[in-house]
Amino acid sequence: MTPRSRVHRQTKETDVELELELDGRGEAAIATGIPFLDHMLHLFAAHGYFDLKVAAAGDLEVDQHHTVEDVGICLGQAFREALQVRKGFRRFGEAQVPMDEALARVVVDLSNRPYLHFDVKFPPGTAALDPQLVKEFWRAVSVHGGMTLHIQVPYGENTHHVIEAVFKAAGRALDRATQIEPRAQGAPSTKGVL
Repeated sequence: MTPRSRVHRQTKETDVELELELDGRGEAAIATGIPFLDHMLHLFAAHGYFDLKVAAAGDLEVDQHHTVEDVGICLGQAFREALQVRKGFRRFGEAQVPMDEALARVVVDLSNRPYLHFDVKFPPGTAALDPQLVKEFWRAVSVHGGMTLHIQVPYGENTHHVIEAVFKAAGRALDRATQIEPRAQGAPSTKGVL
């Protein structure tokens, strides 16, 4: 079976539809109402070679929080669902990505044990997306995707560059973790189950 999934989440605050194909070509159609988030998700899909569609409507008149978090929830659920049909995936993935003066490192374990370590200090200044929401997004992905996720940015002077490096590195790390390991037999765990 093809590792793809569809998720629909509707609350009083948001309505999110998301489609994910793990073995894609990096094609994305994203419309969240938050142009900067759209841009980051395009980069995530392109660098992870995931085909990703997101259509979200949220209470942006309140703020961006609900939409950002709920898109993260849906993305995590989509990864979890897509991996249910994938056998023999690598489970672990790591990537380091520079964006000019910023460097991001992302390490993931598709362990079914959600945990987020987020060691990112955003430089002073403004960005088109509240930097606090970047952590909320990845927390939602981690929890709802059953991922142990470590995100670190040891340095960076431009908030846009820091956030962009994180999304690109996350795409690459998740691409590596979801790839088939030809030597694998069964679940990628000595327990025999994740």
